[in-house]
Amino acid sequence: MTVTQKMPHKSSRNENEKASGATAASRLLIIRITSGIDAVSIGSGKVVALLIVPMVLSLVYEVVCRYLFSAPTIWASDVSTLLYGGFFMLGAAYTLQRQQHIRTDFLYEKWSTRTKGIVDSVLYITLYFPGLGIFLWIGWQFAWRSVMQQERIVSSPWMPYIWPLKLTIPIATALLLIQGVSELLKSLYAASTGLDLHGSTESIET
Repeated sequence: MTVTQKMPHKSSRNENEKASGATAASRLLIIRITSGIDAVSIGSGKVVALLIVPMVLSLVYEVVCRYLFSAPTIWASDVSTLLYGGFFMLGAAYTLQRQQHIRTDFLYEKWSTRTKGIVDSVLYITLYFPGLGIFLWIGWQFAWRSVMQQERIVSSPWMPYIWPLKLTIPIATALLLIQGVSELLKSLYAASTGLDLHGSTESIET
């Protein structure tokens, strides 16, 4: 008896190769898009990080003047508060890109990559984008009104302008929405493939 081995059909191999190529191409496209968005958040984070320098200097100056020369300033506390507010708001997108926002890790870390992707995708679509979209609209009106009125801090003897700080609200929200697109794409990819793309863009931060 002669046993013949059935060879795989050539068209089946071609279809598998095409499917594999399409998957690789889609992965590369997603990585390119998310890397570009991540670069914006990383760049903005590095620029915003520079605000910590004048903030610390103003605090040090106030301490020296107050305790060494008994001559406290009327502006140092306001400057440090305004800078810290901007630092806090504008660094939110960078924090999201680095996956450093608070979440319930005791549950989240036990899930598989696919489950994390499914949950994250649902939450980004149903809560994150609608919520931030509303916040952007309200925040822009709030900030623009402050700009038009040239609003100041009336409780301070120095009375500095407060509108630059309020303007960071819509700017920070817009940056969060942009970074959210990257995070949603990563989550959708994880949900469909079970693979995590968050490590693929870490090399762009040097």
